[in-house]
Amino acid sequence: MTPAVIFDMDGVLIDSYEAHFQSWIDLARETGKKFNREDFTWAFGRTSRETVVKYWGSDLSPERVAQLDDRKEELYRVIIADKLPVMPGVMALMDDLHRNGFMMAVGSSGPPENVYVTVDQLGRSRFDAIVTGKDVKKGKPNPEVFLTAAKKLGLEPNHCAVIEDAPAGIAAAKAAGMVAIGLTSTGRTRTELVAADVIVGTLTELNADKIRGLIESRC
Repeated sequence: MTPAVIFDMDGVLIDSYEAHFQSWIDLARETGKKFNREDFTWAFGRTSRETVVKYWGSDLSPERVAQLDDRKEELYRVIIADKLPVMPGVMALMDDLHRNGFMMAVGSSGPPENVYVTVDQLGRSRFDAIVTGKDVKKGKPNPEVFLTAAKKLGLEPNHCAVIEDAPAGIAAAKAAGMVAIGLTSTGRTRTELVAADVIVGTLTELNADKIRGLIESRC
């Protein structure tokens, strides 16, 4: 059995919390609006378009909402391209998985441009499959993103483990029939991840043997 790990991106591969917050502040500054930490607490985990509508105005045209959404994501990419906020333990875990015959994928509902600016800095060749928001019609907690990743890997879902930091992502992994590993990250707590098969506080708590054991216990 060839096992695989599917990584969520935000909060798993990179700690993008502050970068997203800063990009909203930058957009607000450009457009004469105000945006603070309390606003971001509401926005965290929601789509950028939802945030634009709430804080920039529900009377905006769809075209203007899309324009502001695109600009926010562009500002975000500038921030992380300058210094990628890699999560502790990411590189060591990926190296260990590779040495032990795992396949690896990224399963993100984010814009492809955001995903690839991260993946390219981590090393695109490390990943056997990459799924972005452009590849799916339904976001998490729908399992489509992870089932699409498994299909691209050529594996059955029960041969895969997902590492996620969000409740919707955990629900999506479970709905896909995969092992769900919860990772606490900035803005996320263990309480939010109770549905996961196992919860860790850092990727350094994981290794190939542990993840293989979790997958085999489900097969």
